[in-house]
Amino acid sequence: MKKIAVFAVMIILTAVFSESAFAMADSADCACLINGTTGEVVFSKNMDEQHSMASTTKIMTAIIAIEQCDMEEKVTVSRNAAYQEGSAAYVRENNVIAMKDLLYGLMLNSGNDAAVAIAEHISGSSEAFAELMNKKAEVLGLTNTHFMNPNGLDNPEHYTTAYELAMIAKYAMENEDFREIVSTRTYQATPDNSTETLYFSNHNKMLKNYEGSTGIKTGYTKATGRCLVSSAERDDMEFIAVTLGDPNDWKDHSEMLDYAFAEHYPKQVVREGMKVKIAEIDGNKYNMVAKEDFTVPLKEREKTEIEVVTHIAENLDAPINEGEKIGYLDILCNGQSAGRVDVVSESDIGNIDKMQLKNSFLERLTGVFRNLLN
Repeated sequence: MKKIAVFAVMIILTAVFSESAFAMADSADCACLINGTTGEVVFSKNMDEQHSMASTTKIMTAIIAIEQCDMEEKVTVSRNAAYQEGSAAYVRENNVIAMKDLLYGLMLNSGNDAAVAIAEHISGSSEAFAELMNKKAEVLGLTNTHFMNPNGLDNPEHYTTAYELAMIAKYAMENEDFREIVSTRTYQATPDNSTETLYFSNHNKMLKNYEGSTGIKTGYTKATGRCLVSSAERDDMEFIAVTLGDPNDWKDHSEMLDYAFAEHYPKQVVREGMKVKIAEIDGNKYNMVAKEDFTVPLKEREKTEIEVVTHIAENLDAPINEGEKIGYLDILCNGQSAGRVDVVSESDIGNIDKMQLKNSFLERLTGVFRNLLN
């Protein structure tokens, strides 16, 4: 039985209007800018129009691999993977390499060879892996996205929309392994059965040139044009920008992200250590607290309803360790889930204090020596 508590905050602020969003991304075929926490659309241009996506495809390839494989899992590179056309991680046929290293080669060097090696390792073939990608898209509620391969090479049946690509990126950025990879500028790897060092360099110039940049992925083919998915975080607020078919993507992404930060302010909804529940266990009272902070970017001049729903079992039983998860907080913005924060025990419950245990052991040990001497 879960005990659910709800408390809401209604926020209405008025601020000076900033530069119009509608002057942005003029050169892009499609564009979308979303709140990375809530998924709310901040700006869009043809965001629901189907468009090829080039190597931004690899966002989906990477998150599936991270979720399905151990990062230290070994992958043997096939001849088919090693001889893929286009951008490469420069893995060689029969290389045995950790999945983690392949993922860096995939996302930094945009290696088509790495993409196929990953696909073959997980599903046996690129075609079978594409079916897995489409199933994942369905799970994420995407109705306008379809994959034919793991690397983004042109195919008329391989497409997405700016909005749905932004939602794929939002989902992927919730994974810490993914975030670490796409925010890394350079990386080195050595296959297990080789002395050759592979050097990977991130193609995403935003990491160097835009304050607070956290990722994510570039893409290009001659038929598709330039594609970019970027993200940036400032003051605990993160936004995700997408352009498809945009020759001026670096400039456009900087302007879109600047607009997002100018239009929003951070609202701390949950504070680390905040008391969520006082639980009575075995006749004693104990605090259950939030494990971490949670901040929601809110838009100026708009009413936002924030609900924090507490999910904790009605009856808790000892023993419970300090820091042990006993429930979670579900943060909702205008009825839509924005994220979760674990609720943990502030102290050990029903366990002997470690210092007491140590002292008790020493006392018993001293007693044994006394008996021996006597």
